[in-house]
Amino acid sequence: MKIAIYPGTFDPITYGHIDVLERAIEIFDKVIVTLARNSAKQPLFSDEERIQMVKTAVKKYGKRVEVEYFDGLLVDYARRKKAKALVRGLRAISDFEYEFQMALMNRKLADKITTVFLMPHENHTYLNSSIVREIAKLGGDISSFVPPHVQKLLKFKLKKTIDI
Repeated sequence: MKIAIYPGTFDPITYGHIDVLERAIEIFDKVIVTLARNSAKQPLFSDEERIQMVKTAVKKYGKRVEVEYFDGLLVDYARRKKAKALVRGLRAISDFEYEFQMALMNRKLADKITTVFLMPHENHTYLNSSIVREIAKLGGDISSFVPPHVQKLLKFKLKKTIDI
């Protein structure tokens, strides 16, 4: 079985993330979406909120997609899961330098695990979670960027944050 790991903070999950996941499902038997802790980011949603949000978004893919949280080195997690590849989405050329550096470092740490770069459909190349959060915070329409359950969660979370 060919297993891939699709790591990210998914704060929140967007249609761009889902597009990359669908492309990965076409290549791999199973994709494990892993919510990573990134010390450089301060997520809006808690770990458990993000897990539930992603699980709801990917439920339609059945057993081919799992959702988990991990903390630590991605390659160690990938080894434990017997994954052959790490899936990374590339939206624009600006993503490439960072992703390329990470891919080379992961190869140095675990040369049997391959990084696969997948590009989302061009309709999603401008999309990222930070922009979606900002549009939602300012009251903009995010319905074409995230699934309906994510829209509701974002509106609730931001209202709660703003009211405090």
